Amino acid sequence: MKIEMNTLPEKFKEEWPGELESFSWMDFVTAIPSPIMLITSYKKNGKPNACLQSWSTFVGDSGHFFAIIGSISRFGHLYQTLNETNQCVINLFSEEFYEKCSNTITHNQYEVDEITSAGLTVEDAICVNSPRVKECFLNLECEVVWMKEHFEDSKDVVACLKVVSIAMNEENLNERLVGRYGEDGYIYNIHSPRNPINGEVYNTVVGKIVPKKLY
Repeated sequence: MKIEMNTLPEKFKEEWPGELESFSWMDFVTAIPSPIMLITSYKKNGKPNACLQSWSTFVGDSGHFFAIIGSISRFGHLYQTLNETNQCVINLFSEEFYEKCSNTITHNQYEVDEITSAGLTVEDAICVNSPRVKECFLNLECEVVWMKEHFEDSKDVVACLKVVSIAMNEENLNERLVGRYGEDGYIYNIHSPRNPINGEVYNTVVGKIVPKKLY
């Protein structure tokens, strides 16, 4: 039997003040995984900015490749730098570097190099004026196509970024060696799944893809 839902479930309670304003209750009901990434750019003072992100997807069209970044705060450094430079790098990493990439959340002051302060290494991009993260196995150099509010006066925006150059570790390109999936490949954000019937909350966890031959 399917449970029909179109309003906030009565059993849902906030885990912290403002949680259900920051996130939709539908996010917790569906708990749809999306890749975890670190988006890097340069602040106006020349210091690297690093923003841990998820809620995003990738799509190709007519020979072009785009990243659709689902939720960027209008009050953060990433939104500011994208408006100022129209460029960034999307860095995708394995679980090995999850902790260091997560450190950028606390090392996010304007005057700080947010990459090296988190224990990571800056490397130059090839086609854009934005820093890449050396430890990340995939770097997507991007240009901003557009940014749009979720709704009028929303605190977050959706961004469409055009990928103009790709750099990937050679061993990840070979699915018979390391590859893009499994222990050393992409990791996914599984955001606090919740049971709307009894309100039970499950922890946010990191997920991985295990390829299986279906046909």
